Amino acid sequence: MLELGPEEQRKLSALSRVKLFATLVLVACFVVMVITKLLEAHYPWLAIVVAFAEAATIGGVADWYAVVALFRKPLNLPIPHTAIIPNNQHRIGENLGRFIEKNFLAPGPVEERLRRVDFSGEIATWLSDHKKAEILAEFMVKLLPQLLSAIDERGFVKFAMGRVTTQLEKTDIAPLVGEIMDSLADTKRNQKLINDLISALHRFLNDEEALNSIRKKVNAELPTLLNLFRADALILNRIVKAAGSLLDDIKNDPEHELREELEHFLKKYVRSLRRSKRFKTRVEQMKRQILARPEVASIAEQTWASVRKLIEEDIQSGDSVLIDRMADMFVDIGKTLEDEPRLRGEINDGMVTIISNFVANQKGAISQFVADQVKGWDFRQLTVLIEANIGKDLQYIRFNGMIIGGFVGVLLFLIESWLL
Repeated sequence: MLELGPEEQRKLSALSRVKLFATLVLVACFVVMVITKLLEAHYPWLAIVVAFAEAATIGGVADWYAVVALFRKPLNLPIPHTAIIPNNQHRIGENLGRFIEKNFLAPGPVEERLRRVDFSGEIATWLSDHKKAEILAEFMVKLLPQLLSAIDERGFVKFAMGRVTTQLEKTDIAPLVGEIMDSLADTKRNQKLINDLISALHRFLNDEEALNSIRKKVNAELPTLLNLFRADALILNRIVKAAGSLLDDIKNDPEHELREELEHFLKKYVRSLRRSKRFKTRVEQMKRQILARPEVASIAEQTWASVRKLIEEDIQSGDSVLIDRMADMFVDIGKTLEDEPRLRGEINDGMVTIISNFVANQKGAISQFVADQVKGWDFRQLTVLIEANIGKDLQYIRFNGMIIGGFVGVLLFLIESWLL
């Protein structure tokens, strides 16, 4: 049931006054017609007044009938072709739906109207306002807990990890490992590698346990006579001293010939290793061993749990860093759109295409929705609403009918008098 607001009620009050005035004018025309008809025999000049009043009465009654017949049956009489709008409710709904579909939802008019709208400009202006960007960020952040719960419930993390693992199993990573080794054998990087190797050898030569192990080996290889004079210690000290001196020379001289030999050996070794089938097989075995470990399977879940906990704690905090960063990001996007006319044009074209396709696909449903809505209207209530808004103008038709009818009556009277 339609509810009328104060404005509609005010219009209905004004309409009632106009209706009453129009009815009084019609009655006045009828009274004048009767009186002048009675006096016409004594005052012949009243014939023209009779003609005006008679025609005005007929015109007023005819227009009253026409206005009332649009919405209801005049005087509740079963006159055919009255209450036109209520009796044709279903046909009006169907025709209105088809009219909207063909004239308002056709591809041409829709696309033409959409191209007048600067979607990207509106978006850029809106996002460039930091307060509005912050409101949007707050809204999106409020949806995050539900999104995170949906991801957990649907098992997206396990699914994504399974897809990544499957893809890694199919991927040959030997070339990648070879590229990494090539980068390590690069001139600048292998210098550091050689220096690290020299430092490691220095530490080995200065390690007492390592020296004891070497001394035992030397002792086992020397003749017994030399061992009596502790030649093993003397020989080992000589070797360690010579080796340490050589390592210092290599480390301090970037152009040392042994350094060059080590570089050449390293590059050659890496190249031969990359071409080796054994290397590829070994890398593949290591990859499968790593992927098969339970720790790898739990990495995604642990990482996701940590990320989710961090996001939820940030959302619950009074000063959310996520909202601030997201708002700044939206502002940057807005400013970028303002300075990129080509990007704005592409966005506008995309929006026109999307909305046009949506309207094209849904125009039948929209047309049917309009038709169903019109069919479901309560025309008794709708009539009141229509009369509240346009009834006053319809009542003026009655005034026009009386005035025009009266002048036509006078004109016909004059023509008749002239002819006779």
